[in-house]
Amino acid sequence: MPIVFSHCDLEATRKANRTLARMPPHWIFERLRATTPDMTHAIPIGDVMVRGAVLLAPMTGVTDLPFRRMASRLGAAYVATEMVACAELARGRPDVVRRAAVGEGLPLMVVQLVGHDARWIAQGAKIAEAAGADIIDLNMGCPAKEVTGCASGSALMRNLDHAESLLKAAVDATSRPVTLKMRLGWDDASKNAPELAWRAERAGVQAVTIHGRTRQQFYTGQADWLAVAAVKAATSLPVIVNGDIVDAASAQEAMRLSGADAVMIGRGAYGQPWIAAALQATLEDRQPMDEPGPVERLDIVMDHFRDSLSFYGDVLGLKVFRKHLGWYVERAPWPASPDARRAAKAMLCRLERPADIEAALSNLWLADPYVEPSTLLAA
Repeated sequence: MPIVFSHCDLEATRKANRTLARMPPHWIFERLRATTPDMTHAIPIGDVMVRGAVLLAPMTGVTDLPFRRMASRLGAAYVATEMVACAELARGRPDVVRRAAVGEGLPLMVVQLVGHDARWIAQGAKIAEAAGADIIDLNMGCPAKEVTGCASGSALMRNLDHAESLLKAAVDATSRPVTLKMRLGWDDASKNAPELAWRAERAGVQAVTIHGRTRQQFYTGQADWLAVAAVKAATSLPVIVNGDIVDAASAQEAMRLSGADAVMIGRGAYGQPWIAAALQATLEDRQPMDEPGPVERLDIVMDHFRDSLSFYGDVLGLKVFRKHLGWYVERAPWPASPDARRAAKAMLCRLERPADIEAALSNLWLADPYVEPSTLLAA
């Protein structure tokens, strides 16, 4: 029996949910159980079949193991790790190893690696495979100065010979499918993504993802989905379009303009780890999934929070989770006023005890009438 949530029996609901910790919350479980995924939207990546055309991007500081577990529970077919530096992974640096963490509850393990030295790229690929990676993704799209300044990320698009050699090093080092994530190019004068995609296929890469901006744009302006069509024309590999995809309309338009086989969501997943499953239903012309209600959303947040505390320890877990907590509050439709949500976010992110956070969030989303943020703990 799926859980039936009740506003008047919140504690009983949470207790029931804990007994189904590995199952999605009922609002999405009902949808998933009622329909069979349309396998025409499955994406073959080497010997791996990704059971959906909506992928969640690797995001530093976001797609840690607790987030990946929650998104997977909520129906995401593909969620990549945070970007993992190959050399530091090989040296066993604890925070880098943690970014590549493998855990239960993941239907697919995708590790994204970054680096500029073929030896370390190969070593990172071997370590990722040994850890259980199903797919190994190479980052040649990160625009951050601390990454490009080390001749990594999107800086590699300025030297395609070297980029191709790194791709070949990864492919030769592992039996797992290797994929590539990149941008349109370094700048408007060097939009060389089609050539890099062609070279990637020659090197043995199994799929490419393109963010529809150049490195010099960072995240300004609008992602150019139409420009991704040139990449699709240059390769027979599965092509995934990325950038500014935040809802069903943008996902459908990005696929239409680019001709891509799938979409990848980045910042659009902030505070809504259920978005991949929701958009997948739309792409398959199934019944749209309802947004989670206040009790369901509270349950998702608290499960995510507890997993973060368990994974990192209480002090670091709280610190890491605060950004997720802020996004959950910002994305929720309650209270209706954006100013009230911002005030509630500021108050919640100052709390230090998990019990206080749960009590305040319960009062924010479940109280009737609406409670002012300054009185959330006393409500």
